[in-house]
Amino acid sequence: MYNVIGVRFKKAGKIYYFDPGEFPVKKNDYVIVETTRGVEYGKAVTDQKKVEEHDVVLPLKKVIRLADQTDQTSVEENKQAAKEAHQVCNEKIIEHSLDMKLVDVEYTFDRNKVIFYFTADGRIDFRDLVKDLAAIFRTRIELRQIGVRDEAKMLGGIGPCGRMLCCSTFLGDFEPVSIKMAKDQNLSLNPTKISGLCGRLMCCLKYENDEYEAAKAELPDIGELIKTPDGTGKVVGLNMLERLIQVDLSGQERTLEYSLEEIMNRSTSIPATE
Repeated sequence: MYNVIGVRFKKAGKIYYFDPGEFPVKKNDYVIVETTRGVEYGKAVTDQKKVEEHDVVLPLKKVIRLADQTDQTSVEENKQAAKEAHQVCNEKIIEHSLDMKLVDVEYTFDRNKVIFYFTADGRIDFRDLVKDLAAIFRTRIELRQIGVRDEAKMLGGIGPCGRMLCCSTFLGDFEPVSIKMAKDQNLSLNPTKISGLCGRLMCCLKYENDEYEAAKAELPDIGELIKTPDGTGKVVGLNMLERLIQVDLSGQERTLEYSLEEIMNRSTSIPATE
């Protein structure tokens, strides 16, 4: 077991584990830690806790120290410098006629590197751009191409539901989302209805997917013949979440609805007919 503290470097970023050592780090404290990018400023989003070895990346790096007001001032200065770098980089992109869109700029805490995040439809030859930026900022330059989902996460916005985007507020990682999830939930397959601001399938399709899969395993299929308290009938509709089954009874011009518990037993399914 390892004693760790969970740290985030961005509002809805991934949580990384660090060894708090002798420091009394608690949730909502700001800390200075060493990462693969160098020394960074982050926020503890969990209290100290014990985790198994398979939940951490070894060797586990230690917290260097608790952050103070001077560190906070440095972070604010870095943000201001990043805004200025964003404008300069955009001018250089136009100057070099590069088909790319600059999304965000970020300085590492120790100012050893400035990272430019951009989107583009294909590969971009930005060697001349990097040379210009290195001459201007006199530090290490990294241009990182990101996808449309990462762009939405960085820029934020309001989703079709009227709330701030999940990815920019609390989702640490993106999970795979498929069109099958929309089908299982009986949603419209119109792309404009099930796509987010990024143009990809909405992340929230994943939230209830497990519940729908569980319901699908318990309920009969559309078109299947089943026995009900009122006789044998064919399944013509399903309410997945409430576990309700709509049945067209044989020889009767009516459709009745039953709960899963009311269904006595089921027979072999038959193909659905219109």
